[in-house]
Amino acid sequence: MDVLTHWVTGSLTPEQRVWSAAAPAVILITAGILTLIAFAVRNALFGDFHDKEIESRGSSIVLGMWIRRYFVWLVTPIINLLVYLRIPPSAVTLLSLQAAFGAGIALAAGRMALGGWLFLGAGALDLFDGRLARAINTAHPGGAVLDSVVDRYGEGAVYLGLAWYYRSSWVLLVVLFAFFGSMLVPYIRARGESLGVKMSDRGFVQRPERTVVLGLTVGLSPIVEAIMVPGDPHPPHRLAIVGLAFLAVATQISAAQRLLHARNALAGSDPTRRAPSFAVVFCSIFSTVADFALVVWLVYWRQMPLPIATLVGAVFGAAVGFVAYRLALLHNHSAKVLRVGRYALVTLGAALLNAGLVALSLLPEVLPNAAAWWCVRALVILAWSYPLFKEYVFARDEHLLEGAHARS
Repeated sequence: MDVLTHWVTGSLTPEQRVWSAAAPAVILITAGILTLIAFAVRNALFGDFHDKEIESRGSSIVLGMWIRRYFVWLVTPIINLLVYLRIPPSAVTLLSLQAAFGAGIALAAGRMALGGWLFLGAGALDLFDGRLARAINTAHPGGAVLDSVVDRYGEGAVYLGLAWYYRSSWVLLVVLFAFFGSMLVPYIRARGESLGVKMSDRGFVQRPERTVVLGLTVGLSPIVEAIMVPGDPHPPHRLAIVGLAFLAVATQISAAQRLLHARNALAGSDPTRRAPSFAVVFCSIFSTVADFALVVWLVYWRQMPLPIATLVGAVFGAAVGFVAYRLALLHNHSAKVLRVGRYALVTLGAALLNAGLVALSLLPEVLPNAAAWWCVRALVILAWSYPLFKEYVFARDEHLLEGAHARS
């Protein structure tokens, strides 16, 4: 009885911690290898297994189409059993929610192995409900809405559990970034598809990929910790941090992929929205290097406060870039006034945004000054300078330049 109490409460010896994480992994990996071999033999004897639904969703670098087909083949008997029993699809949907909530609670308590495997189970159940509904002819839009909302609640519960566990660590920021990206990816898909743009094949970390990466890295992390720090009652779970860091970056990339795809599909052909010329790119890089170099000199050699140095550097870089740009397009007179006014407006806005956001980013004292500065500069470049230079300054001027050449 004492042994069972220790397993439930988590008061385990280092050896028990290893086995509590390794035993499910060994069982699942062994079963996975055997079923993979069986699937490969089945394909060799009877031809490749196909599934229209899973193939219509596309594949990714993380989960290729062969693996997706294998998983559908593996769970088809379970789905057939649910069809035979006439289990309501909503029951499966709500069961996945409860499994995800259980995973979140386990993760908050530091039971990473339990939380990781529960989350993987919730992800597997998420595949069942839609197929079950279609198999028994009960699919309807209300069920699809319930499934989408439950997915968000379940994923959110897991991230909340991780946030609680890492509440006193810098890893909390990584968890929040991963959580934000995981919510943003499906939102962009829903918004794009509501406007008629196909989005299911965009983004390399969709929900299945996020579930597999997070579930495996979190579920296996206690093995690493029990080997490295066997006596630590609150280990950092390094493998879980790696998975979270990957998702924090990958979800933002996937969101950007979907956003650009939707925007390009809805914008259509616009002659003013073209890639900037080599001269414009070179001038932009040259001005950025001058900006950064001056900031480094002012901060490290002149001990100027970082926000002020950022403002001075941004203004200096803008001036250098304007001179270089004017020299590169000196023969273009038709867009002279437009270029000066627009360039000044955009670069002044970038300088003020950089300086103000750098000053604000230093207040929490969470990130090192250099890291906070780089994050702000990247944000302003991606969310202000690049789009406005492309669509408001350079693209329109280059269009006018081509028109001037055509008239001559």
